[in-house]
This record gives sequence, C-alpha cells and structure tokens, in this order.
Amino acid sequence: MKIFEGQKYRHYKGNEYVVLFLATHSETEEEMVIYKALYGDGKIWARPASMWNEEVWIDGKKVLRFQLMD
Repeated sequence: MKIFEGQKYRHYKGNEYVVLFLATHSETEEEMVIYKALYGDGKIWARPASMWNEEVWIDGKKVLRFQLMD
C-alpha cells in the first residue's frame, strides 16, 4: 500500500498521526516512515514501512495498523 507524505493516518488504537517523510535506513536500505503524533507532546516516531502497512487482528478481524484519513 502506498504511504503518502503530509497525510493524516489513524492508528487502529485510535490515535492520529501525520506522515512527515519517507526515508531509507542507512544500514539496511529498508523504507522507513517518519511520522508525528497529533496528540500530547507531538513526538516524532520512525517505523519500517512494512510494519506501517501491516494488518493486525482486532476482535477476530483483520484491520490495517494505520488507516489513511479523508
């Protein structure tokens, strides 16, 4: 699934984030997502894109870890 810089996403647990950049890990060349929390102190996070796009099981059904918001 394509990840869009500058777009808001909702984590399956309910918190909202904005993707700041897509980056490349310097050692592994793995694609990374650099994103900012839209709550609390607005902490900046990094996560592998493969993990960003994962599906997780919630109440017996698969949902996206991060869902693009409209």
